[in-house]
Amino acid sequence: MTVHHTTAKQPATPASTPASAPGALRETLAELQRLAALPLERGQTLPPHAYTSPEMYEWEVERIFRREWLCVARTEDVPQPGSYLRLDILGTPLVITRDEEGELHALSRVCRHRFMDLLPPENTPERGCLERLTCPYHTWTYRLNGHYAGQLAGAPLMQRVDFDRASCRLPAHRVEVWNGFVMLNLDPDAAPAAPALRGLDLRLSSHGIADWVSVHTQTWEGVPANWKVAVENGSENYHHMGTHAATLDPVLPGRNTEVDACDGRWFTMFTPLSDPEQGGTGRGRPSSYRRESQPGMLIAGIFPQFVLAVLPNSAVGIRWLPTGPATHNTQITAMVPPGAQSTPGFAEALASMRAQIAQIQEEDLVAVRGVQRGLASHPAPSNGRFSHLERPLWQFQRYLAERLL
Repeated sequence: MTVHHTTAKQPATPASTPASAPGALRETLAELQRLAALPLERGQTLPPHAYTSPEMYEWEVERIFRREWLCVARTEDVPQPGSYLRLDILGTPLVITRDEEGELHALSRVCRHRFMDLLPPENTPERGCLERLTCPYHTWTYRLNGHYAGQLAGAPLMQRVDFDRASCRLPAHRVEVWNGFVMLNLDPDAAPAAPALRGLDLRLSSHGIADWVSVHTQTWEGVPANWKVAVENGSENYHHMGTHAATLDPVLPGRNTEVDACDGRWFTMFTPLSDPEQGGTGRGRPSSYRRESQPGMLIAGIFPQFVLAVLPNSAVGIRWLPTGPATHNTQITAMVPPGAQSTPGFAEALASMRAQIAQIQEEDLVAVRGVQRGLASHPAPSNGRFSHLERPLWQFQRYLAERLL
């Protein structure tokens, strides 16, 4: 992982504690603490209130999303010096830029004069190439080169007032690159992302994902479900037999998934591709034989909001970002190995891949919307029980407990 940019520390938000939380939230956090202590064999789902409470959502935003490393883009989204990508993360308007040395920067999009969005979505492309950022309101300009990225370059007609141009600069946030993905952190005091992901790097090392090429990205905005519902759905293949019975399960039978014994921020699991000529998926073979000798799908997840699905000739990265207590955005990016685009029949293969992604996502949307409706029902449903295939969800509870308690 490459560290691309850090900036001077900004004042951190004072930490709150479970004891200072409202009563209903304290009860939810106490239940989270109880569940996180259970072994997988007795693991239970989170209570409905954890997915519907505005107080719980605000707690998560403050203690997870404003402090954790988030996967927000691919490096290809800002391919050359002067490139930019507009982002909005939890109400924070940002722009990712690349300087003349190839370094990435994450800058605030809010002009330091009168708070105007420097790249308003009403009339500005989401991505492009610029020499400088120019505010469309009063034409203040900001540099994008190297150490001076975000520094004020020009402020017309400010000579007659007491104004220190040298101290005027757009706030910057920390950026790291992991396997070709851009990781962003809004917390200046957070530990680097790389050390916690070294084990996952080893598991992905043979795939060379950092060099793969993005060929398709699609976003679903305002999905009516809590972000955790979507993350949990994307972190287990148990639902293949139901949600994806006619699409994924015949090719990647969820029941044959092998979930690795992981803990902490990341998890992995493997589902072998079915082999009709041999009458199934080779059930009963040892794990090492399947992974080395039989193609399949490797799922790698990084909490709180990213999952990567790697197949022999393609990969899909899924990023979720909450937009409210019961809404989120989903962005899916398809990638292929270098050189794949020049192979015969690639255009047809890409069209098929795009159609498959859209169909599978529509199936998942039925599931996550249905789960959210169930969570909001009255009387509230009781805690469910985990299958062994849902180990990542049990691990997710432990991650949440570590961050929220």
